[in-house]
Amino acid sequence: MAPTRLFASLCSMAFLINLVRVVYAPLVEPLQAAFSVGPGTIGLIVTLVWTGSALPRIPIGYLLTIVPRHRVVLLAGGTLSGASLVATFANSVFTLALGAFLIGTATSGYFVAANPLISELYTGQVGRMLGIHGTATQLAAVVAAPLVTLALVVSWRLVFAAIALGALVATVVLYRIARRTEFPAASGVDRDFIGAIRAQWRLILVGVAVFGAASFVWQGLFNFYPSYMETARGFSPGTARNLLTVAFAAGVPAFWISGLLVDRLPTFPYLLGVIGAFVASVLLLTVTSGLLGIVVLSAVVGYAIHSMFPAADTFLLSSFPDEHRGGAYATFSGGMMFGQALGSWLVGELVEFGVAYDAVFQALAIALGLLVGTFALLGVTGRLPSATSA
Repeated sequence: MAPTRLFASLCSMAFLINLVRVVYAPLVEPLQAAFSVGPGTIGLIVTLVWTGSALPRIPIGYLLTIVPRHRVVLLAGGTLSGASLVATFANSVFTLALGAFLIGTATSGYFVAANPLISELYTGQVGRMLGIHGTATQLAAVVAAPLVTLALVVSWRLVFAAIALGALVATVVLYRIARRTEFPAASGVDRDFIGAIRAQWRLILVGVAVFGAASFVWQGLFNFYPSYMETARGFSPGTARNLLTVAFAAGVPAFWISGLLVDRLPTFPYLLGVIGAFVASVLLLTVTSGLLGIVVLSAVVGYAIHSMFPAADTFLLSSFPDEHRGGAYATFSGGMMFGQALGSWLVGELVEFGVAYDAVFQALAIALGLLVGTFALLGVTGRLPSATSA
């Protein structure tokens, strides 16, 4: 069977994987009310989703040296269905936190296995296919807030129940397609996990530092975006959630277009450019108060940060040789995810401590801007590492 159907089934799985991660953002206020807790506690719970998505990635990278990539994807789908049921029936802060962490662990294996698999299925057009795959994940982010709005008519639990059912169906479909698919020879030739890390540690470190820092700022921003717009800008809850939807919606064309551009442009300068645009738009957002200006900047912020994701994956997956790709990418992914997971916790704690949202986001954006400037200087002076083979 041609890989087209397999790729389509991966996109459907990616939709659900990302939906269950980003759906916590529009649920921040409802969960605070349902469990009578503050933003710091909810920020920690959101962080647990992303921490759970980070911690298993490196062990899963080792697992990929033993188990075919598509089987790890299937395991991720089955786990997602069960973890979503735990969240559905959470009856305390502890069980809510447990469900969040289990959901994170369920999502961790998917991208570690699926992205290298896609890069090996479509070696000549990695950026384009990862961009399309990313578009599927971003469509989930777009529907997250409207889905929550509809579900709240009944209960927030309905969101996780629907995801559990969808994940079960998607996993069964993917299993049936994978049984009839011939996978590329490059998939699974990386059998030396430690060797991959030793050979590629410099490039891994660059990816974790640059892309992890940008994702850290984005995590803190988008998970508290509705609350930010309510408390700092005075918008109604519905309008605040819609502004988050604008940011996510801008990511749909961003994934697609960026995936095309990164196959044609110098990759790392392009990456630094889109991160720089993200920094500038966040800073402008903190000093803008009119609805029209905030709508426009929400779109720019969303477009810029989501342009980074397919470009970053293309840059690294194309740089790592076949014998290192799985282990090196999993190590990068785990390090980046663990770093970015702390963004929600930091923002929630600072806000609960009394620091204004604007001050928090300005400080984070300036720090990210300084980091990008440092790596741009390293690039100009030819001091950035490149991929090597052991």
